Formats: sequence, C-alpha cells, structure tokens
Amino acid sequence: MTGLLHATLAGRQPDHSGKVRDIFDLGEHLLMVVSDRISAYDCILPRPIPDKGRILTALTNFWFDQCDGMGLRHHRVTRNEDDFPAEFQQDRETLGGRSMLVVKAEPVMIECVARGYLAGSGWKEYQQSRTVCGLKLPEGLVESDQLPEPLFTPATKATTGHDENITFEQCAEIVGQDLAERLREKTLTLYSRAAELARAKGVIIADTKFEFGFHDGELILIDEVLTPDSSRFWDVDEYTPGGPQRAMDKQFLRDWLDTLEWDKTPPAPAPTDEVVEVTRARYLEALRRITGHGLD
Repeated sequence: MTGLLHATLAGRQPDHSGKVRDIFDLGEHLLMVVSDRISAYDCILPRPIPDKGRILTALTNFWFDQCDGMGLRHHRVTRNEDDFPAEFQQDRETLGGRSMLVVKAEPVMIECVARGYLAGSGWKEYQQSRTVCGLKLPEGLVESDQLPEPLFTPATKATTGHDENITFEQCAEIVGQDLAERLREKTLTLYSRAAELARAKGVIIADTKFEFGFHDGELILIDEVLTPDSSRFWDVDEYTPGGPQRAMDKQFLRDWLDTLEWDKTPPAPAPTDEVVEVTRARYLEALRRITGHGLD
C-alpha cells in the first residue's frame, strides 16, 4: 500500500505546498489537495501514511457540514469533483476523496487552540508554573485531567519553525482586542459543540486548533477542522487521568520518534512498517468513531 506524497495535476505543480496540503491557485478559488504526508516536530517525514489525506478530508467535510447547521461560515465551496475545472477532470483518481474547492481568504496569523484537558505543551507548562498560556489553573491537577472549563490558548502562526504559545493579551496586541475576542468566542463555541457531539460517540476531543481568515470582510473557518492532525482524540471508555492516553491521532508516531536518537531537525527518519500501519489504523478509528463511516 502506497500513499500520495505530492500532487501534480494537469501536468502542473502546486502553487504552494505546506506540510500536508498542495494548493493550486485557480484565480477566484483555490483547489486544495490533501496529501498523505505526515509531519512531526515541524519536520515532514519521508514516508507517507496511506489514505491519510482521504481521512483528513472526510473528517473536515463532516465538521464543515456540522458548521453549516450552526451557521458558522467556512471556506469550502464544493467537495464534488464534478464541479472542479475541466482541466483537472483527468486527475480524478488523484483527487478522489482528498480535495475540495475553497474560497480565497486572508488568514488571521494566530493559531486558535482550544483545550479541554491537560496534555501536551499545556501539561508541560502547568508542571512548571501552574498556568497554561498565562491562565492560572488550580493546584493538584494531573496529566490528562479535564480542565475546569475549556480554555482558549492562542499561538503564533509560524511560517517556519515552531508555533509559540502566547497569552490572550499578546494575541490582542497582534490582531487587536476586538478580533481577539471574536476568535476566542468562535473557537470555544465550536470546540464545545464538537466535544459534545464527539463524546456522545465515545470520543474525547482533548484539544484542537482552528484557523480563521477573512473573506469579503467576514471572519470564516479555513484549513482543516477537528482531524487527527490538528487534535488529540481519546477513547471515553479508556480515559484514565494521571498519565498519557491511548490516542487516535499522531501521538503514536510522536512517541516512536521520541525513542530515537534524533535531534528533531531535518532530515526526519522514515517510519517503520509498524508505525505506518498503527498510525493509519488510529486515524481510521477516529474517522469511524466520529462519523460512523470508514473510507469508501
């Protein structure tokens, strides 16, 4: 089983390639193709996770559909390949299930992180200062504890290197007080509704990050939404605070990388067959549990 590392459509290279997505500029719209690349510690690994792009796209489409019901605008125009420009119809095998046409938006240069549980960088900061992004938390919390209430913990959106956690006040200095408050409100509202829906299906969304942008003067949701790349997913029935949880996301890959003598700079090591297979299985588990469906 192989995976898509790079998308070439109609003999043309992407106008922009990120860690996972290949973007083709079509003028009024963008064609976003989600590859099977996987990154960790800001490095793209040399071996793809088969079907990962299709899983991320299926989950993002599921959550965009939920957003439609909430009246929250997003950047998707269509997921239907029949509606893509004629020049790309020859590439339907490549595009199938891993692409969408989106509006062009001006990104807000803030990563909007919502945390409902104490994990990752939040847990590391809490151990040092009993805070997360400057927000004071009670004494006595343990790793993976549910927080008293969901937190908005913004981060800088770095084009290279690591995103850095910042306080709400720093966020307001970057984008302005009014926009910072709007980002916080939208982030926490979306997280709370998604967490409630996922929990009913046996999945805890421990934390996640959203990206927003402006289109025609309106603040809209962009990029991916509530996927194993952007979120921590745990099993409700297995949840036991006081340590790490079995995760339906890329944590298995991160844990494997942490066992290696690798300095977290390129080039990244290639995942073993086992790591590829388990990571793919965890992503598929998240898809099936949340949406009720696997891949077509």
